[in-house]
Amino acid sequence: MDLEAFYHWGVIGETAIALIAFPLLFWITVPYGGRHTSERWGPSIPARAAWCLMELPAPVSCLWAYSQGAQAGEPVSVLLVAAFLLHYAHRAVVYPLRMRSNGKRTPLLSAAIAVAVNTLNGTINGLAVGHVHLYGPEWLADPRFWLGAAAFVAGAAINRQSDSILRNLRKPGESGYRIPTGGLYRWVSSPNYFGELVQWAGWAIATWSGAGLAFFALSVANLAPRARSNQQWYRARFSDYPAERRRLLPGVW
Repeated sequence: MDLEAFYHWGVIGETAIALIAFPLLFWITVPYGGRHTSERWGPSIPARAAWCLMELPAPVSCLWAYSQGAQAGEPVSVLLVAAFLLHYAHRAVVYPLRMRSNGKRTPLLSAAIAVAVNTLNGTINGLAVGHVHLYGPEWLADPRFWLGAAAFVAGAAINRQSDSILRNLRKPGESGYRIPTGGLYRWVSSPNYFGELVQWAGWAIATWSGAGLAFFALSVANLAPRARSNQQWYRARFSDYPAERRRLLPGVW
């Protein structure tokens, strides 16, 4: 199978995964460390190691796929793939090193599923910007590029700020959970997920690709059910949890 055929089938496959996962994950809460962890999912590994294991395949597969493409090394495509790789460098290395795992564990099964999905996602997005689509210098003057880039940067900033608030809720050595406040936590229970969705919507627009759209759909399918589960968990645990907070989208849901 040539690269373009693999790309198109990969986009179809990832879209199908998103369509199946979206309703399924509202019914099944997948444990991923910390809250929602369940021993029913079998053997587990430390959460910090799980994060590295789950996230690293995306940049590795993306870089490999990009390097195989006919557009590899073109200036605009380099800019686009660099944005993808920088995000995952943070998620696979920086974020796990900074997280306060406090003995939290992640089921090996859910980590293995994430490895497979991230490998597919990294591959098709690497092919999108390195082979399938041609981004000449004129793309830098296209409104889609600037709109997408602005959303990507804004979403990343929201995601980082929200993660920082969560990380600093407890002092070193402390355990237990608290109600997060500040930033977009004023309006939603999972602003870190909201930021990530804005970021990948930006990626889909900036690349104007089927792979980017499939990635955004997969992100919605994964993060919307998580946001619902998070809010249910908070409300069950804290009687004073703010009733006005939405799950994911400020003022909407």
